[in-house]
Amino acid sequence: MSRQLDVPSETLSDDDVAAIDALRTAYGTLKAEIGRVIVGQIDAIEQLAICFFARRHALLVGVPGLAKTLLVSKFAETLSLSFSRIQFTPDLMPMDITGTDILQDNSEGRREFQFVRGPVFANVVLADEINRAPPKTQAALLEAMQESNVTVLGKEFALPSPFMVLATQNPVEQEGTYPLPEAQLDRFMALIELGYPSEAEEIEIARLTTGTSQPVLQSLLDISQILDHQDLVRRVPVPDHLYEFAAKLVRQTRPTGGTAPDWLIPLVGWGAGPRAVQSLILGAKSRAALYGSYMVRREDIVAVAPSVLAHRLVLTFAAQAERISAREIVTRLVESN
Repeated sequence: MSRQLDVPSETLSDDDVAAIDALRTAYGTLKAEIGRVIVGQIDAIEQLAICFFARRHALLVGVPGLAKTLLVSKFAETLSLSFSRIQFTPDLMPMDITGTDILQDNSEGRREFQFVRGPVFANVVLADEINRAPPKTQAALLEAMQESNVTVLGKEFALPSPFMVLATQNPVEQEGTYPLPEAQLDRFMALIELGYPSEAEEIEIARLTTGTSQPVLQSLLDISQILDHQDLVRRVPVPDHLYEFAAKLVRQTRPTGGTAPDWLIPLVGWGAGPRAVQSLILGAKSRAALYGSYMVRREDIVAVAPSVLAHRLVLTFAAQAERISAREIVTRLVESN
């Protein structure tokens, strides 16, 4: 590897350097403020912030009671963002998400159709238990996630900016659920797994949630500042050899084509696609900016790789029989490079 590959072709301006310093400070304050309500879950908060400032969506997975809904709502509250929660159920229809035209009387006494916006018209949309709705309703989110607009009866309506979809899934209860297709899973930049709290954290949760009042969080950023920070993340330089590292990592998840290591081929039936490379780079840019780094480092890609790649791998029966998870495969893959 030649030495010049360690230096990115693009550089940050003095204003961008100062902006990254401001973002690092804001991120530290954000974590502290959310920590007044959410006990533990430091990794989940970090991954959530990485996805948000990268302008991407995330899938949260965890058993009931781990404060997934509270985490998302308080995240939106501290950033002065509008928040909407959609409880997905088997009878939920697409119009329940996007909105629909209703017949109303206008000021002249005539009846005309007016569009009533659905809950998707918010800065942060929580799709709670997304796998409980049928595929037709799940698909209603696809256009919103990809294009940041919705089409209702042939008319397009732009969604507010910034816009983020956070979907939750329960990994335990699978009766009456509709698994998300790979095409929809690929729209989520990261799979954020929430684990059980430690004993000390669980005691602190009991103290915090059984009192007479809950802390009121401060609003730390306004919309214009958030949009500026999201634009800034896109400008963080990436050395050429890290583009190559990200592409190599994704290509090694594909069992066909001669790029995968021998140990992976019997475990993975289908690997990650090109969108995974984009997500690795964007996630690394976002993490670098949040940590106050003026360029992407290898450790940034390594840090986001498990959450970016795990849900994009289709495991074989052999892997499932041996109880080998996709995250374990990605971790081993990263360590071998």
